[in-house]
Amino acid sequence: MWIADRWKDYEVLDTSAGEKLERWGDYILVRPDPQVIWSTPRLHAGWKQKNGHYHRSSKGGGQWEFFHLPDEWSIRYTLKELANRPLTFRLKPFSFKHTGLFPEQAANWEWFSRLIKQENRPKDRPVKVLNLFAYTGGATLAAAAAGAAVTHVDASKGMVSWARENALSSGLGEAPIRWLVDDCTKFVEREIRRGSKYDGIIMDPPSYGRGPKGEIWKIEDSIWPFLNLTAKLLSEDALFLLINSYTTGLQPAVLSYMIGAVLEKQRGGRTQAQEIGLPVTESGLFLPCGASGRWEK
Repeated sequence: MWIADRWKDYEVLDTSAGEKLERWGDYILVRPDPQVIWSTPRLHAGWKQKNGHYHRSSKGGGQWEFFHLPDEWSIRYTLKELANRPLTFRLKPFSFKHTGLFPEQAANWEWFSRLIKQENRPKDRPVKVLNLFAYTGGATLAAAAAGAAVTHVDASKGMVSWARENALSSGLGEAPIRWLVDDCTKFVEREIRRGSKYDGIIMDPPSYGRGPKGEIWKIEDSIWPFLNLTAKLLSEDALFLLINSYTTGLQPAVLSYMIGAVLEKQRGGRTQAQEIGLPVTESGLFLPCGASGRWEK
């Protein structure tokens, strides 16, 4: 398991009975987590000191209950490769339990930011990175802070606006980032026709989604052809490709098989896939939070 264990402003305090107790900066939230199938004693004081609690409905969805929680606040994360340049993320609770950030992804930010920094390219020829299904921009900011020129693509205008605000908060307002609201598949198809190439590709596809014009995405049907398509955008001396999955059926071994089948036979390099997770303070154990597949040259 790849562990995101360098957070100062975020912490999984405890887990029990389908829920996790988290500290986001100065505020404590309780959110549902389907991985938490154990019912251990809730001894941590935070269970009684929460600022927000997302209650899941038996009919699907759910709703927030707040206790002295601001509408919006920020936390910071400092990459190991960039000790003096913290990234700043704006947070706010919104539909379906989310806050606008997946902290476990810091394990991947550390990995690809190191690869980008090691290239040590001149400013007029930076590492080019494509971030697809890019959400609020955690990976975009990490890559840009490491020196990459990033193309950020997401079908949601609101998410792209949120990501731009995170970039401004992180001192990356002038960084070479292209912000695009687009259907990822159609964007990749156009980039292939244009002859565009990227040195690194990041994708965080949803289990199910719709593009700006109603395009349907079902990950079980779409990820294999999409990976084959997107691999055509990798430059001749590409550095990496990353796929994140929060879908139960796409386990690490599945990601590893797919990436290896598409890239290793063509380019060599190395493919790895593991669960990604977060340390739990109360138990000293690790909470699984999804899976990631990595290819590097």
